[in-house]
Parts: sequence; C-alpha cells; structure tokens
Amino acid sequence: MIKLYDYELSGNCYKLRLMMSLLELHYERADVEFYPGKAHKQEAFLALNPLGQLPVLDDDGFVLRDAQAILSYLAARYDASRRWYPTDDPRRLGEVNMWLAFADGITGTASAARLAEVFGYDLDADAARSGARALFRVLDERLWFAERDDDGWICSGEHPTIADIACFPYVMLAEEGGISLLDYPAIRRWTDRVKALPGFVVMAGIFPGSASYQINQPS
Repeated sequence: MIKLYDYELSGNCYKLRLMMSLLELHYERADVEFYPGKAHKQEAFLALNPLGQLPVLDDDGFVLRDAQAILSYLAARYDASRRWYPTDDPRRLGEVNMWLAFADGITGTASAARLAEVFGYDLDADAARSGARALFRVLDERLWFAERDDDGWICSGEHPTIADIACFPYVMLAEEGGISLLDYPAIRRWTDRVKALPGFVVMAGIFPGSASYQINQPS
C-alpha cells in the first residue's frame, strides 16, 4: 500500500495527490500538521525525512522524499505506457528532467511568496515575486510555442508529462503570493488543459476548470 505523508495546503503534496489520481492509484494519507504545529520538524517525522520536509512517500516500505523525485518514481513504476515519464526516449526524458528542475525554481519563488503572505514566514516576498515573474515569462513563451508546434504541453509531444504536474500547483497558487497570471495568457490556457485531464482533482485555492472547456477537449 502507498502511504503519502501529506499536508492539505502544500502544493508539493498536492502534485502527488494529483498524479496518483491521474494514474488511478489507491493510497493512504497520513496528515502532518505543517502549520501552525510544525509537526514536520518533530522527532517522529524527522525519522522519516531528516530534512524535515514534506512530502514523503512510503510504497510498501520504500521511503522516498522530494516531490519531483516521487513524481518520477510513481510514473516510472505505475505508468506502463511511459507517457508521463518517457524513460524509453532519452531526448524527451532529458527534456522532462530539465523542466522538473525548473519546477524547483517555481517552488523557490512563487511558493516562497505564498509562504510569506499566507503563512507569515520571514521571507523576502518582493524578491520571490520578482523571481517568479521571470520564470513565468520563460514558461509562458515555452507554452506559446508548444501550442503552435504540439499539443500545448510543457515538453514536446502530444501527451502531458510529470513536468506539467510538477509546475502546475505553485503556478495556480501564485496569486496567493501576490503574483497575477493576467500577463501570462499561454500559462492560463495551459492550466485549463491540465484541469481538463481525466482524473483531475482540486485542492484549497485550485478550482475545477469550466465544464464547457472539458467537453470540447478531443478524445
């Protein structure tokens, strides 16, 4: 049985819940009170992850930390089609891994601004917002070309990859950190495409897409 050590309001935890829903995986959730209890810094949790960070996944005794690493593991182990994490295509695999690193940059900027504004962390929110906007410009341009050349996903090809799932949560939650998406039209269209995926689930601050958009998607 898969067990996810989880916090409802964490974008990094959410991306794993979303991925497991898209893969139709059954799992157990172990809630960890990140705020205000800071249970992720307590001895019991540090025995699982000495870095004191969420999320953590336990798959029948195999314990893994780091959201991007867990996304890679889930897709490699449970997606027989290899569409989400194309381990049989070195070029696309390299592309996916490149954008997974980019997702870490979004976490370090857009998520940091949210931590400052919503959770009261002592972080430089203005610097975080500036960094996030620079990354969003890069992502918006990439998605504009992806819409022109492919099916509009971050990596080349007709199917989304875990790179889309890795980047999605903290883009969607950016406005909670004071970062508007109005200047990034290709990003906003991409978020609608993600919301239209079969198995899409929501979290607090991330809402379903419009029914009309989903109905109009090609089968």
